[in-house]
Amino acid sequence: MPAHNAPLTPEFKAWVKENHAEIRRIMHTNTNGQAFFIEDRSGHEVTPEQRQALYEAAWAKGGLQFRGVFRDMLLDKSVNDTAAEFLKAKIRAIVKDPATAALLADIDHPYAAKRPPIDTDYFATFNRDNVSLVNVRAAPIEAITPTGLRTKDAEYPLDIIVFATGYDAMTGPLLKLNILGRGGQPLAKAWEAGPRNYLGLQVAGFPNLFTITGPGSPSVLCNMPVAIEQHAEWITGCIAHLRDRGLARVETTEAAMAEWVAKVNEAANVTLLPQAHHSWYLGANVPGKPRVFMPYAGGMARYRAICDAVTEKGYEGFVLSD
Repeated sequence: MPAHNAPLTPEFKAWVKENHAEIRRIMHTNTNGQAFFIEDRSGHEVTPEQRQALYEAAWAKGGLQFRGVFRDMLLDKSVNDTAAEFLKAKIRAIVKDPATAALLADIDHPYAAKRPPIDTDYFATFNRDNVSLVNVRAAPIEAITPTGLRTKDAEYPLDIIVFATGYDAMTGPLLKLNILGRGGQPLAKAWEAGPRNYLGLQVAGFPNLFTITGPGSPSVLCNMPVAIEQHAEWITGCIAHLRDRGLARVETTEAAMAEWVAKVNEAANVTLLPQAHHSWYLGANVPGKPRVFMPYAGGMARYRAICDAVTEKGYEGFVLSD
């Protein structure tokens, strides 16, 4: 999707300041923590002509709001297919070389089942004379040579190689800390079959360890600052609760973790998200990493309500002790 980045106008900045409270309310009460609501309409409720007009308007506006054109875009494959075909047609219209356009439009997952990038002239870049596209799935990289890089089909002389190989999302940073729980158990051992926790906040056997926007929380499916803010406020509220009662320890239970992991899987399976088999949401970019859908796909507003209910019930699912 195009970003349409531009200098902020004085009028827009004034509007944001005047509507700051309402913008925050929307971000805190919607599905993805963004400053807009997903439209309450199905892709099946409009004609093909109306749908095309809605997509064109969203493309012209740019940004992530394209995902909010229909409420069932990430739930119904037939609706998602209409969005995907619209975007593929845009790629073919922008990229002049048909073979390159075909490669770029050969997308193997539903739209937004992986995080959709927001770009500035990305596809237009492939129209430059000094830019070419190599499909390394069809012709894998075999070796780095003294002069460049060799694939199965050809060798390319290069001055610079930029390694953009992805990252060990959501669990990697925590596991690299070599965190040890009760009895010296490593977190890596507790998560060897995939991350298990309660609300994305705590792991049984690791008292007083809180995780921020990690696996099991909306995190990367959401506007991250909103998710971080919610977690920080919940955690500080929990710590204040302990201090007020002279308690020193909080720890979730195995039963609470098992129930929450089931809810995370259930939420993901309602959507098209698990159909992106190469996604780092699943850990698929890290060799040997368990293939588990990690973030909570039920939405930020629902997750916030779940956490608030846990608090109101005296931190249900946690054991508080001195």
